[in-house]
Amino acid sequence: MPPRNSTASGKSSKPAVKTPTGKRTKTETRAAGPAAAKSRPKAKQPGLLALEDRLRFIAEAAYFKAEQRGFSEGNELEDWIEAEAEIDALLDSRGAG
Repeated sequence: MPPRNSTASGKSSKPAVKTPTGKRTKTETRAAGPAAAKSRPKAKQPGLLALEDRLRFIAEAAYFKAEQRGFSEGNELEDWIEAEAEIDALLDSRGAG
């Protein structure tokens, strides 16, 4: 009698795996193709800036604007809008945005 984890020919192409129900089954491999491929992050194009980096630059610039005015309340949105315009202008002039 052949072992439980082998095929009728006596060769075992894949090891048997115990399922949660206690039954044994062969492990399956996924087909290599578009359906089986995991989504990959898109490669950055040279000169483009990641959104996270742009937002970090704007946040830092807005912080320094708030610092210059003594962190008085009520102007946070203006600080952000001015910082966003300055950072975007800087990035446009460098061709990175």
